[in-house]
Amino acid sequence: MALKRKRRPPVPKNEEGKKISVLLNGRLVGWVQDGEQALGNLRAQRRAGQLPMGVNFYFNRKSHDLVINSDSGRARRPYLVVENGQSLLTDEMIEQLKSGQMSWGKLVSLGVIEYLDAEEEEGTLIALRKEDITPKTTHLEIDPVTITGVTVSVLPYVEYNSSPRITMACAMAKQSLGTYTLNFNQRTDSRAHVMYYPQQPLVQTRPYKILKFQEHAAGQNFVVAVTSMLGYNSSDAVVMNRSAIDRGLGRTVFYKSHETEERRYPGGQHDKFEIPPVTCQGYREEKAYRFLSDDGIVLPESEVHSKDVLVGKTSPPRFLEEISVFGMVEEKKRENSLAIKSGEEGLVDSVCVTDSLAGNRLVKARVRSNKIPEQGDKFASRHGQKGVIGLRLAQEDMPFTKDGIVPDLIINPHAIPSRMTAGHLLEMLGGKAACFSGEFGDATAFLGDKEDKYRAQMKALGFDEYGEEVLYDGKSGQAIKAKIYIGVIYYQKLHHLVSNKMHVRSRGPVQLLTHQPTEGRAREGGLRFGEMERDCLIGYGASMLIRERLLEESDLTHELVCSKCGSIAVKDHVKNQQYCPLCDTNSELHLVEMSYAFKLLLDEIKAIGIFPRLMMRDKA
Repeated sequence: MALKRKRRPPVPKNEEGKKISVLLNGRLVGWVQDGEQALGNLRAQRRAGQLPMGVNFYFNRKSHDLVINSDSGRARRPYLVVENGQSLLTDEMIEQLKSGQMSWGKLVSLGVIEYLDAEEEEGTLIALRKEDITPKTTHLEIDPVTITGVTVSVLPYVEYNSSPRITMACAMAKQSLGTYTLNFNQRTDSRAHVMYYPQQPLVQTRPYKILKFQEHAAGQNFVVAVTSMLGYNSSDAVVMNRSAIDRGLGRTVFYKSHETEERRYPGGQHDKFEIPPVTCQGYREEKAYRFLSDDGIVLPESEVHSKDVLVGKTSPPRFLEEISVFGMVEEKKRENSLAIKSGEEGLVDSVCVTDSLAGNRLVKARVRSNKIPEQGDKFASRHGQKGVIGLRLAQEDMPFTKDGIVPDLIINPHAIPSRMTAGHLLEMLGGKAACFSGEFGDATAFLGDKEDKYRAQMKALGFDEYGEEVLYDGKSGQAIKAKIYIGVIYYQKLHHLVSNKMHVRSRGPVQLLTHQPTEGRAREGGLRFGEMERDCLIGYGASMLIRERLLEESDLTHELVCSKCGSIAVKDHVKNQQYCPLCDTNSELHLVEMSYAFKLLLDEIKAIGIFPRLMMRDKA
C-alpha cells in the first residue's frame, strides 16, 4: 500500500497577508513579505556602513523567520566578502596594507571584511582557499589556519593527523614545561615549573611566530630514531640518552611556595613567629627546627627534607587556662609551625616577609628542586605521541649514524601506523632538513611546506630523501641490517613527574570514623586495593591474600559479642569489667574478629531503631 505524504500545514499569516516573521534578539517585532530580499537589503546596508557592523542577519527557510541579532556575548569571526565569484580584497589593497596606507578598520568599514556570528554562518557558503570559490560562494576565509583555536594553530601539520591525536596534542601542549613567565624569579606561585634550556621548534607554524611563543618556549628539539631498543621502549615507552640528560636535556626546576601568617584571635591573643620552646604543646623533635634563624624563619639555601620546619610558629592555647599534672593553672602555647609535607624535599630558594591584607605579618617560603629526567617521566611530541622513559641508556651503548650522530630519544615504530600521526614523521623530516638548511620549516595547517620540498632538500644535501639511515650498534659496532628512520622533532616534557607522584606506605595514620587508612599521597594514605583488584585475587583463589589486604592491613578489630542476644558487648575501662548491655551479668561473651567498618555499620543500623543480632557458632 502506498503511503500518502502528509501535507505541510500552511504558514500562519497576519492580517495584512505577510508571512515572514522578523525576530530581533529572539523577540517578534514584525513581518516582511520576501525574506530573501529583506536579507539582501539588510546586508547591503551593513556593508555600506548604514547599519552597525555588530548586527548579524539570518533567514531561516525552514521556520520562515528572519533572525536579527545585536545582543552581547556572541562569538563572531571575520571573513572576506565574495561577490559574483570574486573576493572584494584586491591585490592593490594587499599592497596598501603592507605599506601601511590601509588598515584593518578601513577594510571593515568598506565592507571588504565582515564579522559573522554562528547563526549567520548557517546561511553562507564559505570557501577555504581562493581557488575553491564557486558562483554560489558568499565568503572566503582570510587564512585557513584561523578555523583552529590558539592551541591547535601552533601544532604542526594537524591536517596530517587523526582527530583524537590532535585533541590529545592540544591537551598536552597545556601541560608542557617551559618558561611560563619571564619574571618567575620575582613571583611566589603555589607551584611552578621552569625549563633550563628551552628552545623554539625548528618546524613551526605562522601563528607560533605571530603569538611570539618563542619567548615562552616549552620544549626542546630532540634527535629521534624510530626503532625498537632492547624491549625497553615497547608500547608507549621511550629510551633516552643518559649522556644528553647529563648535558641538560629535558632538565627543569620545580618551585613550590609555602605561606603562613601571624593570625589574631579574640581577646587580644595572636600567633608568634619564633623557635617553639620545648615546653609548648605538640613540640616536634629538635632536628626539625635546625634550619631556623633566631626569628623562627628558615634561612635561604637550606636543604630541607620532609617534616622539616620552614617557619616556627606558636599559637595561644585553645582554652585560656589549663590545669597541669601538679594541679597548677598555667597557660601553654601550642606548636603550629609551617613544615614541609612528607615525601617532599628541596632547597629554600627565597623567603619573603610581608604583611597580609588583614595587616598581619606574613611569611612566604619558596622551595626549589631540580627535576632531572628519570624512568617514569612523561614526554610527548606535538602530535599526541606521548610516552614515559623506560630506560636511560649511556651514549656509548646507543646506536649511531656514520657521521657519529647519536639519537636523544628512541621511540617504537608501532606507535605510528595505528594512530595515523603522519604529521609526526613529516615534522621529523622537516626538522632534519632545517638542521642543515638553516631555515625554519613551515608547518602551518593547510598551507605549510610539503613533503616534496623536504625530500628535495635532503637529496641536495646528500642524504636519503626519505630520512632513513644505516645505524651502527653502540655495543658491537656492527651495522644494523635495516634502514632506520631518524630525524629531528620538537618534544615537550610534561608535568607528570614520577618524583611528584611516587608514593609508598607501610604503616601510617588511620581515619577516626572507620579506622581504615587515610586516602591520598598528601595525607600519607594507603594504596587503594579496589574492587577489580579483589576480583583478580578471587579469580586466582588467593583467599588468604584477600583477607590480608582487605581486613588485616585495613581495619581489623576484635569485639566482644554476647552469644545469648547477639549484641556487641561493652568494655568498661574505668571499672575494668565487660558486660552485655542487654543481658548484663548473665551474658556469655566471646572475642570475635571483624572489620571495624562492619562494627560501624551495626552501630548505624541501631541508630535508626533496628536491632541487628550476630548469630554465633563454633569455627568448623
